[in-house]
Amino acid sequence: MKTYSQWFQEHGEKHKALMAKLTHLTPDEVIRYFRFDNMVKHEPDFCELYKENKKCHDIKELNCYLCACPNFRFKESGFHVREGRVLYSTCSIASKEGGQFLSENAIHQDCSGCSVPHQESYIKRCFSRDWFEIMQDVVPYDEED
Repeated sequence: MKTYSQWFQEHGEKHKALMAKLTHLTPDEVIRYFRFDNMVKHEPDFCELYKENKKCHDIKELNCYLCACPNFRFKESGFHVREGRVLYSTCSIASKEGGQFLSENAIHQDCSGCSVPHQESYIKRCFSRDWFEIMQDVVPYDEED
């Protein structure tokens, strides 16, 4: 199983490679390109769920530009321990649509019910052709903190 950091870096590199192919598109065209139905058809290797034509969120107009959310925060070593569980990830805006996945020893942010980063109006507000720039606050915590 991949760590948050491994997935984050790998996904960012895939995003960068795809954006290199889309330099001829305007920002609005790029955003439209990342609509789920188009991505499944034209970029089946971008997401493992595309091969099954399966969405990660039950959203009619799912846009995959921000596959990860700029409001997600994670720390591989954990932020702190609460009720005997290590908090590994959280939402910086405490989205009402989000939740938490609790296991015996861990707490992880559950974003499956949240549509915030998958709405084109949100993507337009924080758009950059550089995914890592948009996501710069996701991992603000150095392991030495």
